[in-house]
Amino acid sequence: MAIIWRTSALSQRHAEIGGELEDWNGMGTAWFYDHSPERAEADYVAIRTKAGLMDVSGLKKVHLVGEHAAQVIDRVTTRNVEKIMPGRSTYASILNEQGKFIDDCIIYRLSVNTWMVVHGTGAGMEQLTAVAAGKNCAVIFDDNLHDMSLQGPVAVDFLAKHIPGIRDLAYFGIMQTKLFGRAVMISRTGYTGERGYEIFCEAKDAIHLWDSILSDGADMGITPVQFSTLDLLRTESYLLFYPGDNSETYPFDDEPCGDTLWELGLEFTVSPGKTGFIGAENHYSAEGKERFKIYGVVLEGITPADEGAMLLQDGKEVGVVTFGMHSSVNKHNVGIARMPVACATPGTKLTVRNGDGTEIACTAEEMPFYDQDKSIRTAKG
Repeated sequence: MAIIWRTSALSQRHAEIGGELEDWNGMGTAWFYDHSPERAEADYVAIRTKAGLMDVSGLKKVHLVGEHAAQVIDRVTTRNVEKIMPGRSTYASILNEQGKFIDDCIIYRLSVNTWMVVHGTGAGMEQLTAVAAGKNCAVIFDDNLHDMSLQGPVAVDFLAKHIPGIRDLAYFGIMQTKLFGRAVMISRTGYTGERGYEIFCEAKDAIHLWDSILSDGADMGITPVQFSTLDLLRTESYLLFYPGDNSETYPFDDEPCGDTLWELGLEFTVSPGKTGFIGAENHYSAEGKERFKIYGVVLEGITPADEGAMLLQDGKEVGVVTFGMHSSVNKHNVGIARMPVACATPGTKLTVRNGDGTEIACTAEEMPFYDQDKSIRTAKG
């Protein structure tokens, strides 16, 4: 049994609308408000056509403060943090000494010597803490800071009613402001492929903000959305989930778990020419030695691939679909897959075999499937 040692201030609200709090990252999280396909579809459609509000406080928020904070983050992550100015953030990877992916994160620079790293289920905080030892850098885990994600095309219109200048907030920008009379930090980030915002607040203000957003935004179609909806949204937006897409879940037959950025398609998270981060030498030496590739599949029909469905080529098992989904809005049936490098070419003919034996013809295709040029999530105005 998972040990839930973190509590969201919004747990009461989730329970009131049927939320089943299951462990994610040590926090009771509203994976489902109900298990019906109708609810899953409604939540997905809400974010793709209106906006949805999710409690993502299970993300781990880690403050780094002090003269050496930048050097600590620079050593642990793949980004050149000196290029991040106050009021900006960026997406980064975290590797182990072998150059294998162990976490991803968003790095926020709040002021000159004040940073925040937000990460998921990996070992990001452990790496930061180890590197900070003996340096002028405090590493502070913060569960008082809650995080609500407001995602979807009307999110900016809603926030614009309350926050002057929100339309000018650039992708991965940060704004310190107030919302419904409470202090918040708003980040132009999310995990949906939509134009979205994350609203950080103190625990004591979370219920007030949650209730106010849903009440004031009801006529715009803003609704509470269950956490499991993220799997549908991220799949068509090429946003990976650790460890769900990784060898920690789908292990190799003959070697330890651990994927390279080249295999995951995350090599873009390494700042050009950067050296000195943990695992750097092994990262660079792994280029061209991929054992597999994370790549997309487009399935025929409307039956989606099961999570963990077998991927076949000419009747032989060659890989696995880590997550699949069918979109009635975007009219595609797609999945994220782990497959041989030779198969990861647009148009390669493959077959998905679900757990019940159903076989579905598919082709390998590049991701993302939705917002391919990322014009939606990066839009201004």
